[in-house]
Amino acid sequence: MAARRRPPQERERQRPRDPSAGNDQVHSWTLVTSQALDTAWRVAKGSVTLAVSFLVGTLCYFRRLHLYLGHRLKRWIGYLQRRFKRNLSVEAEVDLLSYCAREWKGETPHAKLMRKAYEELFWRRHIKCVRQVRRDNYDALRSVLFQIFSQGLSFPSWMKEKDIAKLPEKLLFSQGCNWIQQYSFGPEKYTGSNVFGKLRKCVELLKTQWTEFSGIKDDHKRGSLCNTLFSDAILEHKLYEALKFIMLYQVTEAYEQMKTEKVIPSLFRLLFTRETSSDPLSFMMNHLNSVGDTCGLEQFFFPGSFPCDFFTLLPRDVSPLVPCPPRSRRSFPALCPLPGS
Repeated sequence: MAARRRPPQERERQRPRDPSAGNDQVHSWTLVTSQALDTAWRVAKGSVTLAVSFLVGTLCYFRRLHLYLGHRLKRWIGYLQRRFKRNLSVEAEVDLLSYCAREWKGETPHAKLMRKAYEELFWRRHIKCVRQVRRDNYDALRSVLFQIFSQGLSFPSWMKEKDIAKLPEKLLFSQGCNWIQQYSFGPEKYTGSNVFGKLRKCVELLKTQWTEFSGIKDDHKRGSLCNTLFSDAILEHKLYEALKFIMLYQVTEAYEQMKTEKVIPSLFRLLFTRETSSDPLSFMMNHLNSVGDTCGLEQFFFPGSFPCDFFTLLPRDVSPLVPCPPRSRRSFPALCPLPGS
């Protein structure tokens, strides 16, 4: 019996499919998808790279702008601080005679003497103005140092012949002054072998600053630098300690000369006759170590003498011109001479 023939549609459905045709279709879809993703990635990558480059460039620009503005702002702040910062140690100039009339009133013999001294400064020495210094245990040293720097005075002759930075070692090694280890830096109680290094740094600073100020010929520039220096308390105190040490060195030198029966100035002879300063060690322990800490240079004044007498122990040829009463806590004015005087 003949088999029943199936319809063409059914025979077509049951016929095995060609696998290569399906693979081609899948491959084409994969290829299209891959190409689309690759194109999208290239577009995105270019956009991201451009955005990152733009961002980096912007950040670099703002960073440079920030550094530039910060630098300029810092300079302006520094200028404004120097221009308007109040000087804490030395006040502004005042008329000499007005200052005298304000400070020395009354008809006491001493007030009359002081007014006469100021008038002599005005008429004979042509001193027009004074600048009052802050009253503390460094006031006399501050007055001398300000006068040196503000007037651009050069080194005294004996300092030109010696390297003052080496004076601490000279006292130790050449003269055997081991007791200098008991030196005190004002309110800072400092003793020990490192005192030499600390003293040398102070003296080197004094030498450097003195050299700088004496080399400035422009009065306005020198005055501006003075205002800056005398607003820095730490720097000031180091310079004052250097002045103290120079006083000690000169006392030690005079004492060595006296032992060899050489002629020494009368001030040193008077100094060594006192029980509290019969030699450099007692002078340092009983007097000099207290300067800047508990008292000032008024402790050295002898009855009937002026403070300027003792300033011969400071760099020679440098001393305040205004006499003040012994054991007084009044300020020591630094003087400003008339132009061309």
